[in-house]
Amino acid sequence: MANKKLFKSEPKASLPKTDAINETGGHAYALSPKAALAQYAATGCLNSTYYASADEQLAQVIELCRKVDADFIARTAIYARERGQMKDLPALLCAILSARDQGLLKAVFPRVIDSGKMLRNFVQIMRSGSVGRKSLGTAPKRMINEWFETRSDEAIFKDSVGQAPSFADIIKMIHPKPKTTSREALFGYFIGRNHRAEELPPLVRQYEQFKAGESLEVPQVPFQMLTSLPLSRKDWAEVARHAGWQMTRMNLNTFLRHGVFEEKGMAELIAGRLRDPQAIARARVFPYQLLIAHRMINSESDSVDGFSRLRTFWENLTGQIKINVPRMIGEALQDAMEVAIGNVPRIDGKVFVFPDVSGSMRSPISGHRQGATTSVQCLDVAALIAAAIIRQNPEAKVIPFSDDVVKVRLDTCDSVMTNTERLANLPSGGTNCSAPLRWLNQRRAFGDLVIYISDNESWIDTPLHGRFGGSATETMSQWEAFKRRNQKARMVCLDLQPSATTQAQERADILNIGGFSDQVFTIIGEFAAGRLNNDHWVGVIESISL
Repeated sequence: MANKKLFKSEPKASLPKTDAINETGGHAYALSPKAALAQYAATGCLNSTYYASADEQLAQVIELCRKVDADFIARTAIYARERGQMKDLPALLCAILSARDQGLLKAVFPRVIDSGKMLRNFVQIMRSGSVGRKSLGTAPKRMINEWFETRSDEAIFKDSVGQAPSFADIIKMIHPKPKTTSREALFGYFIGRNHRAEELPPLVRQYEQFKAGESLEVPQVPFQMLTSLPLSRKDWAEVARHAGWQMTRMNLNTFLRHGVFEEKGMAELIAGRLRDPQAIARARVFPYQLLIAHRMINSESDSVDGFSRLRTFWENLTGQIKINVPRMIGEALQDAMEVAIGNVPRIDGKVFVFPDVSGSMRSPISGHRQGATTSVQCLDVAALIAAAIIRQNPEAKVIPFSDDVVKVRLDTCDSVMTNTERLANLPSGGTNCSAPLRWLNQRRAFGDLVIYISDNESWIDTPLHGRFGGSATETMSQWEAFKRRNQKARMVCLDLQPSATTQAQERADILNIGGFSDQVFTIIGEFAAGRLNNDHWVGVIESISL
């Protein structure tokens, strides 16, 4: 008889061996250069995260761009901006294209550099020298000129908010030749050059007259242009009346402080705007931004911490009566959330959702930024996505994990906001991505779709001996055991942080995807229905028309 030790059955022989070490020292699989670039583009904000500094992210993106063709860089820039709603990475990819293929840059520039903020990002990156050049160059200058030429005077003025660089800096760099007297006056106004005030666009004249006290009519300009001015309550109500959707969301507490909700009909107007499906679509809102707004109005209305304490002191000192944000505003934000997650798919079969609640998920979703770090953590977004999925799929089971499975009871009849808060408040620990699959295997569970929402930096389930190459990850081993009972099952690994590794190697039944816009719901739905090719997410990007 043959030697059983030499020729024993090896159930894991068909599993791929790990070929990388992740940021925590755990065994992992390296993503392909295209998949890794897509991951960074969809999640990276060029700020320091739990595992990587901003400089490390920048170096990684530049290195990945060297490994892929310029066509894919261009398509990734469009995907990250139009579908992922990102700002920094799409501008960086455009800057890289300026040195790689200016023809492709011209094709994608209008679609990616679609606002004043994006224009300033692009120019800032170009001037930094990070992509190999410190000057704009002839072709980029021409594209920036065309950017100005295709916009109205009023649109340019409204888009001019921001510094470093300012629009004045950009105009001095590109030396545009205005084609109208109003545009000539506007550019002179920006850079402080002599100009004829009577030739300025009407909105600019109205703004300057209001600043000088020569007019009582509040100009319809961005909120940031008015904050330093002495506005009355009626003025603030007028600002709120004409505010855009995102400005309204971001300034609910500002409106509260200035008495806007005390003006007749304003609470109803603002609530109606917040729940307007068309306005939500135009604003390209992240679902988690609604979570921020909901938390902010609740914290100031219901707590005695932070600003509320200061406001209470002021009200006691002045004898004013405390007024909370009207309940209808909170209800409108909940309605807006239902709209924002409207493309969460209804999935046939049994679905399991694994939100990661480990310690690393407590880092800010968009990284640490001095003076502007978001209060929303990766954990909040993971919880929100999980809550949104069970909202559309009430039979789905949510199994949170850290170093092991964490027990939680969710009511599918509760709002997305309520279930999000419940998940976000669970205790944390280390990261063990295989834990929920092992828990299902121990119970001989049956299912059709498994969705991980994590940073995928698993380390607890990594063997203590060796580096990599000797075996599969424990997540892949547990997935293989799950597949033996559920041959048609599929798995999604949704990564919320910039990374070049994964715990489950891409194949026909495994999708690796990154991001936190509502676009990920669409791709998950397509994958679950079997409508993606074997390239999965990379294939979605490569299908984008240039």
